[in-house]
Amino acid sequence: MGLEEKLPSGFLLSTVEGLAGYMRKGSLWPATFGLACCAIEMMATGAGRYDLARFGMEVFRASPRQADLMIVAGRVSQKMAPVLRQIYDQMPEPRWVLAMGVCASSGGMFNSYAIVQGVDHIVPVDMYLPGCPPRPEMLMDAILKLHHKIQHEPLGAKRARQLARAAEDGTAKDLHVEMPSTVRVDKKSRRAYEEAAAEGRTGQFLIEQRNGNAVLLPEERPTGLGKAWR
Repeated sequence: MGLEEKLPSGFLLSTVEGLAGYMRKGSLWPATFGLACCAIEMMATGAGRYDLARFGMEVFRASPRQADLMIVAGRVSQKMAPVLRQIYDQMPEPRWVLAMGVCASSGGMFNSYAIVQGVDHIVPVDMYLPGCPPRPEMLMDAILKLHHKIQHEPLGAKRARQLARAAEDGTAKDLHVEMPSTVRVDKKSRRAYEEAAAEGRTGQFLIEQRNGNAVLLPEERPTGLGKAWR
């Protein structure tokens, strides 16, 4: 049973922008740029337990010419900064950067002259991931949020100007939202969340998902996890 049997009359309508975003987000190849302990968590994400291959990202490239996502995993020293920038410049467009861990995001505990206080001083960052070090689940969640951003990126300068004018007029729909993974996996919930984001009521949507509770109550938490849930 193929996709063509699910489509009405065998036709699928979309836009070039939507199709390009779908292809881009589904074929990200990360560059190997592990600098510290966060790199161990990044390696674990690509291993069998978490299986990053589900998102088409199992191929960590050693060549920047074949990569379009730089995951900066760990602290960046002043000595490493020009190397990082050179590798970024060698990556083809379009390219994205994910700052993994508090050290890559802001310098972390290394508030010294030898460490760059945030990799965004060297390269533009598309997604920040806190934690010291962040767990593989956190990295996967950040990657899925980056996928959502890539899906809705404007295609070309003309389209970007059109969206900027729509934003100034107040007629643009803001789909660059921090969508929870539990919502993203369900197509119906994802569509409802995007509609709520366009209307600026994501907070209300999350409360409605919890049956009117502002927080997840103890009796609604999953059982059988012991102290792991706490």
